Amino acid sequence: MDKKIWRTYELFVAFTVLVGIVAGLFTSMGMETYNQAVKPALTPPDFVFPIVWTVLYVLMGIGAARIWLSPPTKERNHGLIIFGVQLFFNFFWSLIFFNLEAYGFAFFWLLILWALIIGMIYIFSKTDRLAALLQIPYLIWVTFAAYLNLTVWLLNR
Repeated sequence: MDKKIWRTYELFVAFTVLVGIVAGLFTSMGMETYNQAVKPALTPPDFVFPIVWTVLYVLMGIGAARIWLSPPTKERNHGLIIFGVQLFFNFFWSLIFFNLEAYGFAFFWLLILWALIIGMIYIFSKTDRLAALLQIPYLIWVTFAAYLNLTVWLLNR
């Protein structure tokens, strides 16, 4: 693989992980209230979240890089747009949930993110099957996050 291709992967992964890091830094201020909230029994220990999210951001970045490196088509361009939109929703969900403590609004925001991920997987599959498959763990985790978000909202009304 030549340097240009490697550089594309590096940039997409670095950018995507950076979005997660910045979201994590901003949301660290809201963690105190969340830590006091009643949580469902299936809530993982706190150390699990940054590990899982880092892996997911890397997979997202690799998938987006594969799409970027694909021949230019309408589907490719649409895939990159939906990637950016879902990343925007991903970033702001953390702020809504942790900093604003708007658990109900965050749940509905997360449902939009979930639909965007499904759309991204579908559009990615038209350009690069592996890029689409790399997003499946993200979809599964966001589905689990929706369960956690919903139950935190219901338990802390």
